[in-house]
Formats: sequence, structure tokens, C-alpha cells
Amino acid sequence: MIDWRCIDTVLLDMDGTLLDLHFDNYFWTEYVPRIYAERHQLSDEESSAHLHGEFSAEQGTLQWYCLDHWSQRLDLDIAALKRELQHMISARPFAVEFLTRLHHSHRDVVMVTNAHRKTLDIKMNMVDITGWFDRIVISHDLCAPKEEQTFWHRLQTLHPFDPARTLLIDDTEQVLASAQQYGIAHLLTLLQPDSQREKRINTRFPGIHHFDEIMSGGYSL
Repeated sequence: MIDWRCIDTVLLDMDGTLLDLHFDNYFWTEYVPRIYAERHQLSDEESSAHLHGEFSAEQGTLQWYCLDHWSQRLDLDIAALKRELQHMISARPFAVEFLTRLHHSHRDVVMVTNAHRKTLDIKMNMVDITGWFDRIVISHDLCAPKEEQTFWHRLQTLHPFDPARTLLIDDTEQVLASAQQYGIAHLLTLLQPDSQREKRINTRFPGIHHFDEIMSGGYSL
């Protein structure tokens, strides 16, 4: 699926790509609504419906990924709540093996994440994979999410790369579409970002289940 002879730069998402998205899905769709319901004396259904509307209105924006924004908006310490569940954070199968191979290759390996820095710190405290990367780029530092062209232009300015020889692996199709628009030639998605949810069948971009599928073959990593 990947001709590694054509790849100089590998851009990797974190949540749903290297880490199991189950933590995030459970946190935002079950845990936060439950705490919010208790705080505001709502039923679980009322809380979930209200928060779904709040979240949907800002999906894909930098604010949507900002823990400080939601802490203020919901009057909850979101970072503290995440730490209460940090035992649920885990790497996806073969993620560490894949990163190890990349690290020992000639390629430039960069984490590109929309996660807030507080989220990154919490997760790397549990599953520290930072040592496998040449750089870690957080969209909040670039003042634009990966869904926007601004992110890729600013990334290029800070850390120049050849889009024609770059691979991006990300579980969010809006991000992949944005990268494609910018000119990144090699794009992959994950078919099961959340290990507790069903495998996705119809994806816009080529998908893999686990990283072992692209570590071997005719032109192996």
C-alpha cells in the first residue's frame, strides 16, 4: 500500500491514530455529560443533548479542541476530569513498533496533533511516545487546526517538507481532505480509531486497521 522509497516525511496524528480513540469518545460522550448533569441537576439525556449541540456548533475549529475553552464554557475543570480517567489511555496495536521502525529510518517523523497541550501532557504521562519523533507540532501553537489550510502553510514555514514525498496518517477525513488540498500526496486513514466501536467500511481515503499492514510488503519500511 505504501512505497516507502517515495516517502521522506511522515506526519502522524495522535488521537485515533497512534492512541486508541476510546478514551476520548468515552470522556466526551459519557463522562463529561454525566458530570455536567450532576452539576446542573439535569437528566443524563438532557445533559447529553445540550452538550451535543454545544460541541457540534464548534466542531473542526481550534476552539473545539481547546480544554481551556470548554472548562470556561461548561464551568468544569476538563483537564482534572481527564486525569481522573487517564488509566484508560492506551496506544493502538503496533503503534510503538511502527514508530520504532520509522525512528530508525532516514525519514523525518513528526507528530501533528489538534490536541490541546494539556491533553498532550496528560496522555504522554501515561503513554510516552515523544522520544520517537523528530518534532511535535500542536495546532494551538500554529493558531489553526489541521482542518484549515493555514495550518499546513504555517507548518511548511516552520518545518519545510516536500508535500509530494510526505505521508500523513490521520483518522479524521476532514483533516486528510485539507492535507490533500494542500498537496500532500500520500494519505492514509484508520478504519477503527476507537477499539470499542465498529470498523469503518466506507472511507474517502485508503485505510488500514493496524500499522503492521504497512510495515511489510514489496517495499517495506
